[in-house]
Amino acid sequence: MRGKNRTLPKPVGNNPVVLHQPEFCFEGETLAPFLKSIQREIESARALNTTLPPKFWLKQQFAVGVNEVTRVLERMPKIPPEEHFLSNHVDSRAPCVHLQAILIASNCNPRWMTKHLPALAASRNVPLIFIKDRKESSLRLGELIKLKTAIAVGIKAKGNSINQLIKEVLVGDKVDSIEA
Repeated sequence: MRGKNRTLPKPVGNNPVVLHQPEFCFEGETLAPFLKSIQREIESARALNTTLPPKFWLKQQFAVGVNEVTRVLERMPKIPPEEHFLSNHVDSRAPCVHLQAILIASNCNPRWMTKHLPALAASRNVPLIFIKDRKESSLRLGELIKLKTAIAVGIKAKGNSINQLIKEVLVGDKVDSIEA
């Protein structure tokens, strides 16, 4: 797994911009174990709640597609740059869905479809996790959510085992066991 911090442009006017937004990239030997661990957590979380049909349950856990991820990010309140991306920041004035992280297929075509997501995610302090697998990353990402393909999947902060796994990956606690 490779994580890197990138620097965004300085803020314009009163719009705060996060200067260091973490990005993670899974590719090669680390990709398959990462996706399998997410799939395992999805299946175990789904087994705990069988009252809803699978399609509705997935909709509650994930924002699927570039448009849905963009819509959820735009509805999220902007978090001040001093807040850490793993904090449990909740704005009591605006009850909305919060994304914990966004999985993005790095080989989407055309590339402009996801070009806006890094800046929008940075303004909300939502980390990006890029899935890189030659020309099959959108297929692999789609398999997670029982679709043919997916370019972007937002993981909603619901406090379940899926969120715990993603938090461990973002903090770095789970990196050794995923890579092994």
